[in-house]
Amino acid sequence: MIAISSGKGGVGKSTVTANIAVAMADVGLSVGVVDADIYGPSIPRMLGIPAVKPSMAPDQRVIPAEAQGVKVISMAMLTDDDAPAILRGPMVTKYLQMFVRQVDWGDLDVLLLDLPPGTGDIQLTLAQAFPLSGAVVVSTPQDVSLKIARRGLRMMEQVNVPILGVIENMSGFTCPSCGTVTHIFHQGGGEAIARELGVDFLGKVPLDPNVVDCGDEGRPLVRDAPDSPAASAYRGIAATLGGQGEDTGGIATPFAWTLSDGTGKPVPAQATAGGSAERLAALDHAEGALILRWCDGTEQRLADRDLRLACQCAQCREEMSGARLVDPDSVPLDIGLTRVWSVGNYALGMAFSDGHDTGIYTFKALRALSGTELEDV
Repeated sequence: MIAISSGKGGVGKSTVTANIAVAMADVGLSVGVVDADIYGPSIPRMLGIPAVKPSMAPDQRVIPAEAQGVKVISMAMLTDDDAPAILRGPMVTKYLQMFVRQVDWGDLDVLLLDLPPGTGDIQLTLAQAFPLSGAVVVSTPQDVSLKIARRGLRMMEQVNVPILGVIENMSGFTCPSCGTVTHIFHQGGGEAIARELGVDFLGKVPLDPNVVDCGDEGRPLVRDAPDSPAASAYRGIAATLGGQGEDTGGIATPFAWTLSDGTGKPVPAQATAGGSAERLAALDHAEGALILRWCDGTEQRLADRDLRLACQCAQCREEMSGARLVDPDSVPLDIGLTRVWSVGNYALGMAFSDGHDTGIYTFKALRALSGTELEDV
């Protein structure tokens, strides 16, 4: 699962997504695309998918549309062409969950998530609910776009989504008559920001009028003009991303572990010296404490009551000052954990015997808690 994101709108992110999806399909990969831009869906138009509502499989899952060898689900398939999606945050979250979990994708090699611009509800929902293999950030070369792209990169880093690289779109225009390259939006900014942030630079996609015509008419450029510089750039990016998504270590997510009967407990992963300090290798529970083994070999024991008192949710902490709202004397000494579940690749959710279950414990916050830390491997 690879998220294609951008800090701001108008950088051509959906065009990039559509073309690299088709390029991946052309080399034999089974590819799906979730058009996660609920308010402004455009992927079906770019791939030439007619405005027909999807059908249902016998198991009540949605059958995705298919065109150009790519499976697609989009809000554009569920509403009329000019009908606005007037939805609050919870409904947007519901649709996103449905687009991934309740669609009959079959066996996919790659699922691309075409995100809307920004760092809001949709980005956070996907990062929390699904085990993303990584994210790609699309930007144009001008400084204002790159500055906002940097924020998008930082957001993904904060929720432990690996950054697979930066794509510089609209990178120079080649005159069809004389061959002169004009850098309308400056040049080299994408490479510079990738170098500055220590991530891969995936490539430059030049401006090409055919990109607009092909997108409007549902003919992906990689098929319609395969020898063009832009099509070559798309294929190069697709080849790089097609090899991504290998196991980055740690327990598999998502999981939901019920402590009373052990159901859903994640299978332990290998912990080795030199491994990631921000990835969990195993969880256990004994004698009123949660035991966390991290991929760098560190083992940490955190008492259930200490975890309850450390909750940072709005019920337990004052939002502005961070002052504790819950009275420690009101938390029973024998309080215990009842459930533990994954929140994306960056946090755990926990439920306690007093019924409290709204806290999110980031891996960074858990590592900072003063529990019993045993010897490293």
